[in-house]
Amino acid sequence: MLVHHSSEIPGLNIEDLKQTGFKVHKLSIPRTGPVTRGRRDYYKMGLVTGEMTWSSGGDPLKLSGTGLFFINPNVKHKVVVRSNSMKGIACLFTEAFISGRERSEILRQSPLFQTSDSPLVNLTKEQAEFMNSIFEKMLTVHKSDYLHKSAMILSCIEIILLEALRIQPSQTEAVFKNSASRITYLFMNALEKQFPVEQANDVVKLRTAQDFAACLSVHVNYLNRSVKEVTGKPTSVIISERIVAEAKALLQFTEWSVADIAYALGFEYTTYFNNYFKRITGTNPN
Repeated sequence: MLVHHSSEIPGLNIEDLKQTGFKVHKLSIPRTGPVTRGRRDYYKMGLVTGEMTWSSGGDPLKLSGTGLFFINPNVKHKVVVRSNSMKGIACLFTEAFISGRERSEILRQSPLFQTSDSPLVNLTKEQAEFMNSIFEKMLTVHKSDYLHKSAMILSCIEIILLEALRIQPSQTEAVFKNSASRITYLFMNALEKQFPVEQANDVVKLRTAQDFAACLSVHVNYLNRSVKEVTGKPTSVIISERIVAEAKALLQFTEWSVADIAYALGFEYTTYFNNYFKRITGTNPN
């Protein structure tokens, strides 16, 4: 059993990545032993040929042949490579690199953001040939001194995301059947935009149903009714579940103190955070 090590990225320097916003590289030869990857500071997508199994909490997904993969920085996953001849090209980029109203929307509709969608997209021979030409173009441009390198890479990323959505339409793409579904979508989108928390002073601002109602310019009772109608859960439960999920990720994948995490998640006192976390999970934050 072979596993792709995401840490084996030739010449990767996180600070350089934050400065440039992107990196394109050939996928390295996998080693033996399963690897589970956690939080990152960047998105990753790639074109691979071979056999592999992808696990991220649900049923394992299998790829045999050529396909695209998409990695969200906030989703822990394990990739088991089952082929000695695995090959491909990957592109890393920050959300800041693809910022902007239109580009951000493309990102949020893609498998990179819609984490309930499949992060693997199987390709036909024709689709694989087209995608390979795009990834090879990115690799060539990345190694060059082309003045407009960033713009070219960004255009290629957008083409790949749009083509992936055409091949495998999002199962969670918003379809507003009524006003309740629309306001619920806007609420969920506003909630998710606050995460992942990357710096201790990057404080979560929206933490209550009243906060979100004010942000969306609706009455809190209307927001609560809409969210409960569409999701079956109270607004407060959805908010608390997401805050606790972020707290668990920060506790597991950072070296922050509990006090830093409490502050970043909007708690005035660490004691409040401890009680909140224990009330929902039944355990203390460690």
